Formats: sequence, C-alpha cells, structure tokens
Amino acid sequence: MENDNLLLSRLRSVRSRKRTIRKDVIKQIRKKYKRSEELRDIKRNIPWIPLDNPYQRGFVRFFVVRDDVMRSQDGEFFEGILKKINTYMYSESRQFLKKKRKFGKRRYVEKEQKLKRISSWSWNDPKFGLTVQERQYFLKYEEYCPHRKCNEVYYEFAEPWRFILRVKVNMITHYKPVDFELEKEYAELEYYLSDHTVAGIVHKTMYGKSNSWRTKKEDLHLIKSRKYINCRMSATEIAESFMDV
Repeated sequence: MENDNLLLSRLRSVRSRKRTIRKDVIKQIRKKYKRSEELRDIKRNIPWIPLDNPYQRGFVRFFVVRDDVMRSQDGEFFEGILKKINTYMYSESRQFLKKKRKFGKRRYVEKEQKLKRISSWSWNDPKFGLTVQERQYFLKYEEYCPHRKCNEVYYEFAEPWRFILRVKVNMITHYKPVDFELEKEYAELEYYLSDHTVAGIVHKTMYGKSNSWRTKKEDLHLIKSRKYINCRMSATEIAESFMDV
C-alpha cells in the first residue's frame, strides 16, 4: 500500500508535464536569443583591414557646416550638433537623381536629403550626448505611425540653413573579413527567432508584457477619450475645467 502511494505521488499530472515542456522551450529560446546577441557583437567588433589597392565606388553626399557659420564663434558648437544628426547618401553618379513618373512620362529629379530626426528614445538616452544648450535648437513634433498605429514623438533641428550639402568621391579603403561559419550560425538563429510565435515569447519574457488594447491610457485627452456626441459639457465648461487644473 505504501509503495502504491509512493508511486502515485511520483506520477506527474498532464498540466505539470506541459508546464515543464513550456519552461524548457522558453529556456531554449532565451539561450538562442542571447547567442544571437553575442554573434552580433562579434560581427560588429571584427576589425577593418586596409586594402592594398583602394578603389572608387560612386559618390557620397553629406552635410557640412556653412563657411560663414564655421568662422563664427559658434562654429564648433554647430559642428558638434551636425555629428549627431548628419546623414549620408550614396549614388553612382554625382547628380544624385531618381526616376519619377509624372503625366505618364518618366523624368529624373534630384533625391531629397534631410537631417536625421531624433527619436524620443535617443532624446532621453544619455549615451546620445545631447547637451542642454544643444536641445534648445530642436523642435518637438508628433506624427502618426501607421505601422505601430500610434503617435510617435521626434525632434528636428530648427535651423537647417546652417548646413549645406557636399558631394565627395566615395573611396573604399578598408574591408571587413567574413567568417562563413559565424555568418551561417547567425543566419540560422535569425531565421528561427524571426518566427512570429518565437518573437512573441522573446518580447514577453525578456522585455516584459506589452500594454493590452483594453488598457486605458492615463494621459488620454478628455476630448479624444470619447465621441463629441457623448460629451454633454459645453466648450466653456471644458475650458473652465482645464483652467481649474
């Protein structure tokens, strides 16, 4: 009788076995994700090797500080800002043209190039290195993102006239050696982690749960939180309620 009770106590239920299998799967996914991060760092830190015979590969266009601004007392200040928001565009020709169809005809127009936007994450990141004085030259904007289906905040430089575009020959002087075994392992891990279910597990277990669509935002505006037809307060009453706050 005691042996039978001991045997029954050692038998695991179906729920317990499923829970153990799920934990093992999550553990393997986390292990592969960490390995993928390690391989990404290894690839990033591979040293560049100089070429014996450098060669030209098209042209590169980027922003530089205007000469008159550079000669002023704030020239180095704006040069420091430009290092954080500069953009580079590459082209096979010096004209930087693209095809555009208008009235059924194709014609070439110049490619538009703008300064880099600063996301809200980079704005608050101390590693980005924006000083208090540099922040005064940026304007805050909000734009709807159709992919994330929400409004995103970004910052743009308020005085882009201080910079001009310059075209330069794009010379290839260094190359990074390729480790085929490393690339193969990294590609296999990325293909596995790109699965919708696996990506959801990674996001949930390593970055925390996302906000549910049922969750109400605390900073939701009074007017946006409900339809106008359901709003019984007049415009004057709404304005007075805001003044009281």
